[in-house]
Amino acid sequence: MNAPAVLLSRLAEIPAMAAGQRRLVVLLSQLGDFDSLEYAQALVDELPRLQAAGIALQVIGIGNSDGADRFCSYTGLPRNRLIVDAEPTLHRALGLYAGLRPPGGPWPGLLLMCAGIGSPGTLAEVLRGYSGDRTAAERIGADQVVQLGRWLTIRGSLFDRLGSGYQRPFELATVRLRNMIEVLGHWRTYVPRDDAITQRGGTYLLEVDDSVLYSYHDRGILGFSATMNRPLRFLEPFLVA
Repeated sequence: MNAPAVLLSRLAEIPAMAAGQRRLVVLLSQLGDFDSLEYAQALVDELPRLQAAGIALQVIGIGNSDGADRFCSYTGLPRNRLIVDAEPTLHRALGLYAGLRPPGGPWPGLLLMCAGIGSPGTLAEVLRGYSGDRTAAERIGADQVVQLGRWLTIRGSLFDRLGSGYQRPFELATVRLRNMIEVLGHWRTYVPRDDAITQRGGTYLLEVDDSVLYSYHDRGILGFSATMNRPLRFLEPFLVA
């Protein structure tokens, strides 16, 4: 199956995404979304392996240049790997899920989705963040220090009391709380407008000939991957060991 023409047309506008190698194209939701930050952080960890495998990464998010600068500074995503659109024009053209749109503006839809309505898997994923997951990797190393706002500091060694080598209880929830504090402290930088806050994203892995090796369309909040315990598992067959 060939990639959608509208996606290829957009990629042709980006010099770094010229044809001739495999391309991983990630469409994020709003830059201030839980999913966007968490997905970018997962991608940053795999950048060396992507480069070694000859896979070019391009991330497209909803926001503006100021938000993109802060997003990349916070997550570690290289700035030249992220472009931003003020409106989700490409998302719509690709048929990505726009989220709930009840009367009253975008906020009622977002609140309903956070409660799991029109957002499959969200509540289970929230629970997994608190309960832990033995099938997922640990997120906070023993030597790491997590700063939550001005006054609360959590040391990674605290989680080691619950074991190691897997995602411990409250560990992922702590990562998400840190992300939330970052976004709420700079809300209008990350989310300059509210009309697309329910828009979801998608992922496309393209072969050199533009055929689609893998695609995924997000259907809910905290659902940017089909395998949230290992969000980038779809890449494993294509990465150099």
